[in-house]
Amino acid sequence: MSSITFDTLKFVTRLKESGFVESQAVAITEAFKEAHGEAEVATRRDIEELRLELELKLSETKSELIRWVVGAGFLQTALIAALLLKLIK
Repeated sequence: MSSITFDTLKFVTRLKESGFVESQAVAITEAFKEAHGEAEVATRRDIEELRLELELKLSETKSELIRWVVGAGFLQTALIAALLLKLIK
C-alpha cells in the first residue's frame, strides 16, 4: 500500500485556530499521527492497480472457461458419433 502524507504543522495550526491550546493541539496531532500510521489505507492508485489485476485475471479465467467448454463440446460430439457408428454396425 502507498503511504499518505500528513501535514502535522497544518493540523496543529488548525486545532489552535479552533481554540485548542498548543499542548492540546500537539497531543491530539501526535495521537492522530500514531493512529493514522497504524491504519492501512488504500489510495486511488492502489485501487486502480487492483482493478487492473482483477481485470486481467478475469480475462484469463474467461479464456480458460471457453477452452473447457469447447473441449467438452468436441468430446460430446465424438462420443455421440462413436455411439452412432456402433449402433449402425
